[in-house]
Amino acid sequence: MVVAAASPLGVIGGPVPLGIGLGNGAGLPTAFAVSTVILLLFAVGFTALTPYVPNAGAFYSYIGKGLGRVTGLGFAFVALISYLALEIGVYGLIGQGAKALVESWGFPQLHWAVWALVAFAVVSVLGHRNIDLSRTVLGVLLIAEVAIVLVLDAVIVGKGGDHGLSTGFASIHTVLSGAPGIALLFAILSFVGFEATAVFRDEARDPDRTIPRATYLSLGLIGVFYAVSTWALLSGWGDDTAVAKAQSTPDTLLAQTTERYLGAVGGHIIQVLFVTSLFACILSFHNIGSRYVFTLAQRSALPSHVGRPHQHHGSPHLASAAVSVVVGVFLIIGVLADLDPVTQLYTWFAGVSTVGIVTLLLATSIAVPLFFARRRREGELTVPASRALVAPSLAVLGLTGVLILILANLPSLVGDSTAIAVGVVALLAATFAAGAALAWQRPQIVVD
Repeated sequence: MVVAAASPLGVIGGPVPLGIGLGNGAGLPTAFAVSTVILLLFAVGFTALTPYVPNAGAFYSYIGKGLGRVTGLGFAFVALISYLALEIGVYGLIGQGAKALVESWGFPQLHWAVWALVAFAVVSVLGHRNIDLSRTVLGVLLIAEVAIVLVLDAVIVGKGGDHGLSTGFASIHTVLSGAPGIALLFAILSFVGFEATAVFRDEARDPDRTIPRATYLSLGLIGVFYAVSTWALLSGWGDDTAVAKAQSTPDTLLAQTTERYLGAVGGHIIQVLFVTSLFACILSFHNIGSRYVFTLAQRSALPSHVGRPHQHHGSPHLASAAVSVVVGVFLIIGVLADLDPVTQLYTWFAGVSTVGIVTLLLATSIAVPLFFARRRREGELTVPASRALVAPSLAVLGLTGVLILILANLPSLVGDSTAIAVGVVALLAATFAAGAALAWQRPQIVVD
């Protein structure tokens, strides 16, 4: 479920072309490899702490264990705004993807916002009724979308690419060229949602064994898939041509590559699966956002009536409605402002989300050794130092470097505007401060 919700085909068709075009070009596969290693180090500490977080909650529960409830609630609001920002941004991708799909079938041209709003309406209804895509549906879509990308990869590699296979990932000069911070931003963004392995602990017979295995397996599979498929995509055109196409038409790079190597039928199939993959991704983030609001309302951090379930469906319907209102308002603002759905709406909101998520990962990695240090002083430490201290500390170093690079390159992602980049950071800082202040004023709020 975690791998399916990560929308692997949606990533190859969305963040990957943007990472190539706006980031470090042919060096993007290395950004995925680096991100995978850092997140695996993070996962070591994350899974070590999981048995001590009984509510199987999100990052803020883990942060609260190590850094206290005030800090934990501050990051709860950072997490909420990060997930909402990503949901808003992905509506741009699905709107443009659906527009290209229906036009390829000969239907009249409609504005991308029409399709984005159709998806928004369906997600809002499903969220109200607590209807999620079943594991069977997610599994079928996952197999289909991964299979066609692997077939595409195999055909490209089998034919030797356009004029040889890409070697940019092995060149330090290429890896560090362009905006490596933006490349890391899109790489890290592509993994968002893997922490849901801990959220599903109540469905596992032996969560203390299953959650670590699922987390490592998810990260490993996703990381290898992204790195290899990005390399194949670059090889399909040659590094220079692929970068040029990613910069001019990022929304159609995957479809063009598929048609070139698998024919028109393959191109149509991948367009359909691209849209369904993004829909599963949006629904997943909508449900995560709704449950954040629902849980925070039940803990008196938000108006309590929002934390009441639906009388018949048992769904967090008011929380879902609140999420829909916020997302809908920003989506309409983006349409009225005539933002490009991919290079502006998605990338700008992805910037907000990624800075927030990386900060959450960093805070969680800091919280892990602090939590276990207290248990060591109390004589209750049963976790090896490699999991309680070494791996989280290495993750802190890696994530700090990633965050610095992202912040340094953030202006180039938001239209070369330093003001907007500063605004993104200020928004997240203000959100954290509001949550921390609320926890300080209301001692009854519990986050862990």
